[in-house]
Amino acid sequence: MTRTVPAGTSALERSGRSRPGFGQMWDRYGIIIVLLAMVALMAVIAPNFWSLSNGFNVARAVSINAVLAAGMTLVILTGGIDLSVGSIIGVAGVTSVLLWNGGTPTLVAVLGGILVGAAAGLLNGLLVAYLALPAFIVTLGALTYLRGTAYALTDGQPLIAEGQLGFRLLGNGNIAAIPSPVVVMVITYLAVWFVLERTTFGRHVYAVGGNVEAARLAGIKVKRVLLKVYLLAGLTAGLAGVMFAARVESGQPRAGEGYELDAIAAVVLGGTSLFGGRGRIHGTFVGALIIGVLSNGLVLMNVPFFTQLIIKGVVIIVAVALDSLKNWRS
Repeated sequence: MTRTVPAGTSALERSGRSRPGFGQMWDRYGIIIVLLAMVALMAVIAPNFWSLSNGFNVARAVSINAVLAAGMTLVILTGGIDLSVGSIIGVAGVTSVLLWNGGTPTLVAVLGGILVGAAAGLLNGLLVAYLALPAFIVTLGALTYLRGTAYALTDGQPLIAEGQLGFRLLGNGNIAAIPSPVVVMVITYLAVWFVLERTTFGRHVYAVGGNVEAARLAGIKVKRVLLKVYLLAGLTAGLAGVMFAARVESGQPRAGEGYELDAIAAVVLGGTSLFGGRGRIHGTFVGALIIGVLSNGLVLMNVPFFTQLIIKGVVIIVAVALDSLKNWRS
């Protein structure tokens, strides 16, 4: 049977496809437009923004939050949240410097800090996945006891590295004229992209976030997926902690305070839904760049620190509100 098509119908409509509307175009490219507009605005307001030294500062600062946000993306894609990653930065950085000062090889010191973060994430995952405790409560508690652990390990004082810190390259060095933290960040994002886009586990992450009951009925081991995402979030936070310690060449028990909010903001600004099941890792990367450019621009404009916190808080609320609106529309 031949289907009749009304006169005047375009070839695109006759083929069953419709042109992408403004909403679809904004979903695809809106975040990049926001980033470019912010860069242009900061360049006008703060002329020092385009200086080479400031560019390196932005790149190094963004790298730590971006690595943190990469792991946070995995958690939020499942519909969860991890408030402990900022405290993991502190305890992981302190651990790595403690190991270095104790005479351990550089690789052991680095791996020690990363593994401490992975262990904290593993514990979070066990409590969320196998005891069915709310992720918000579990990670809020972890935020507190991990920060306390960092203070206890240092007696509340900064722990200065003895001699030249063996892994300072991770925070201050360059690889082929590229800041080494940027190289670490790129490798991290390529690894997470591969996991999400090219592995069965990545598909399971989206499935669990989209509909946990449907995923369970489809035979997906939901508890194992949740355990792994919190483990990976802890691991990336541990890596970010080692990078932070390498950058300041010391173990700072206060390191990472408030970083969990920057990571969440980067993830949500990048288009990942707080309700789970929707988002892409490259969006998180652009979101981290926006947070980094915003923070750097506010510093260059000599905006008081407490005012910066107000602005960042408003950005987070607006991002969450837009995500909720998008969810309601769909």
